[in-house]
Amino acid sequence: MNAFKDKTVIVGVSGGIAAYKTCGLVSKLVQSGANVHVAMTRNATEFVAPLSFEALSRNRVVTDTFDRDFTWEVEHVSFAKKADAVVIAPATANIIAKLAHGIADDFLTTTVLACRCPIMFAPAMNTAMFENAVVRENIDTLVKRGFIPVYGGCGYLACGDVGGGRMAEPEELIARLAKLFDAKTDFANKTVLVTAGATRLDIDPVRYVSNRSSGKMGYSLACAAQARGANVVFVKGFTDDFVLPDEWTVESVRTTREMLDAVKKHAVKTDAFIMAAAPCDYETKVSPQKIKSKTLELEFTKAPDVAQWTGEHKGESKLVIFAAETQNCEANARKKLTAKHADMVVLNDVTERGAGFDTDTNIATLITAKDEQRVPIMQKRELADVILDKLLQL
Repeated sequence: MNAFKDKTVIVGVSGGIAAYKTCGLVSKLVQSGANVHVAMTRNATEFVAPLSFEALSRNRVVTDTFDRDFTWEVEHVSFAKKADAVVIAPATANIIAKLAHGIADDFLTTTVLACRCPIMFAPAMNTAMFENAVVRENIDTLVKRGFIPVYGGCGYLACGDVGGGRMAEPEELIARLAKLFDAKTDFANKTVLVTAGATRLDIDPVRYVSNRSSGKMGYSLACAAQARGANVVFVKGFTDDFVLPDEWTVESVRTTREMLDAVKKHAVKTDAFIMAAAPCDYETKVSPQKIKSKTLELEFTKAPDVAQWTGEHKGESKLVIFAAETQNCEANARKKLTAKHADMVVLNDVTERGAGFDTDTNIATLITAKDEQRVPIMQKRELADVILDKLLQL
């Protein structure tokens, strides 16, 4: 089946040297059967002439919000309505910043803000710009709003630097789009409960103990499950500021005990449990007043084990747990698999660069009683689908 048949793709081109690559992207999309419309910023036309994209797409290229050479309609809205997906390539630091802050001052930005379809973007810029905290924050903002980043990895850049910031190749963007269009519904009529984020252990009215979990992996899993037709129960501790779909059943919790109670509440109707949260493992007596002593001694006792309880009460449902390890990683993960009666453990060696807490990427090994699957570094949203694929095999 051709994933691009009868699909309309808007390709947004902003002003970066990598715009020449976008010619190849447009050509391949058209050859794959997509109806392609190109929107360019004024700066983009300094790198590639609109005529090139018109010849490749067989459609008129729009560069001016106030262009009068078209049949009457509010064109950026009509573009948005007809689109099945948007790909912004290259996505410069400037266009990323505009979209992150809702600035709509040209045809491309107004069109994207009017779209309800999936929006992919391929960052492309100098390495120092790509690593700048402001740019990273803007990218994170777009991701939290559902935009899909596709990175090109490290390599030689036009400025002579070698590092991150390369635009993804047309083949990579095509593959990601094909996966997006070839949406699976293999979790239809199933309820998937996902835990995400960190819980907190209070020690006095102003202090607590917690961990670095951002909830990104759990959120990615919940999004992937919903995209594949699942009813999602999202049990969240403290996470990044994600946009939570109205369709989800959301349980917000503070402590590990509250997380366990939320899981118990939904356990009977759940087909699959995915424990991606990082709950506190210990409890302690909370001081009623702010502690002001020169030294601090706390006595800890074990907190309830959410995954353990779930494994003991899951019945015919499936249980996926996570193991964030720093040494003897595989051995420790296999012990957890057995001890918690889980069907699969997702092992993260958090000492590896690009894996573990508060990153957009992850590196994992999926371990079951029968086999294991090493997964290379990838975006957490992509890993989520790999985990769900494996879950269906259990």
